[in-house]
Amino acid sequence: MSFSAVVVAAGAGLRAGPGEPKVWRTLGGKPIVRWSVEGLLSAGAREVVVVVAHDRVGQLDEALEGLDAWRAVTGGRTRADSVQAGLAAITAGRNQPVLVHDAARPFVSRDHVGRLLAALDLADGAIPTLPVPDTLKRGEGLVDETVSREGLWRAQTPQAFRIGRLKAAYRRWPANEEPTDDAAVMERAGGHVAMVPGDPMLMKLTYPEDFLLAEQLAAGRRIVRIGFGVDAHRFGKGDVVWLCGIRIEHDLGLVGHSDADCGLHALTDAVLGAIGDGDIGEHFPPTDPRWKGASSDQFLRHAVSLMTAQGGRVLNADVTLICERPKIRPHRDAMRARIAELLGVPIRRVSVKATTTEGMGFTGREEGLMAQAVVSIETPP
Repeated sequence: MSFSAVVVAAGAGLRAGPGEPKVWRTLGGKPIVRWSVEGLLSAGAREVVVVVAHDRVGQLDEALEGLDAWRAVTGGRTRADSVQAGLAAITAGRNQPVLVHDAARPFVSRDHVGRLLAALDLADGAIPTLPVPDTLKRGEGLVDETVSREGLWRAQTPQAFRIGRLKAAYRRWPANEEPTDDAAVMERAGGHVAMVPGDPMLMKLTYPEDFLLAEQLAAGRRIVRIGFGVDAHRFGKGDVVWLCGIRIEHDLGLVGHSDADCGLHALTDAVLGAIGDGDIGEHFPPTDPRWKGASSDQFLRHAVSLMTAQGGRVLNADVTLICERPKIRPHRDAMRARIAELLGVPIRRVSVKATTTEGMGFTGREEGLMAQAVVSIETPP
């Protein structure tokens, strides 16, 4: 089921201790807010609206670099104001599902989302819940009474609703009160909220010690995979070669069904290899007339989209071009910039190198050109 999401990331997070607000701190090498947005996108979100403080929009651009289908809005004075700002930015129709999620719960997954969306078939809202395991006491300094935990549950996020129904419920909420969560707003408006099984992994990062546990959990949530690609094309008639997405004037051309860009072909195979999804020839057969003379950037974009759909992201890419001519150094920075753009990573994560074979072999005789590429990506287990 298609859904939209609002990620609330505008709070100060004062209980987390000194330093940056908690959603901007890193977990497993990534900003915490990125974990939440990636998780929702990987679960199938058609759009994610991230609500941040007005002075954090630029920082969010950097934190979510390379991700698609998200946009930022400025939050309000309270969490309820921020949620409503996020809901106002959703483009889906009023009957479509929306998930409201606290960015400080980084481990949201497809399974969590699936349970919530299924519950919306029979209710106005759905929330993940966990039973209260501890004995509860009421008092200050001294115990006044022991409170029964029978029928008590801990509510988590994300929480799911129909967009129009939640907006209407917020309009009815008293202006002088602050709801503790969005389910409370729906309940006050007379809506029925279903409880689905929660997950201890949906922990909220609140206190300094929570981050120590989260780091240990994060280590098991992501793995690094390596892909390797090789491509070669012979020289033929022409006056231009394409390498790593850059047009280079030359006294020969590279012969191929597409534009014969060895660098991007090797990179495409490296990405496909890292995610275990065949090779470039399976996705773009050289016998298919659609790819005659095609620009190879679309091949790499396709491979990256398959990787992103699996929840992956590129960590770095390293390309080696093997040829006597054309000279690569004058074009290297432009190649790095183009590859970085296609992969959705900062240019500092892209390397392009060149070498010769000292006159040996087909590259040494200038009969053709070869490229090798290595890509490391991070994916869910």
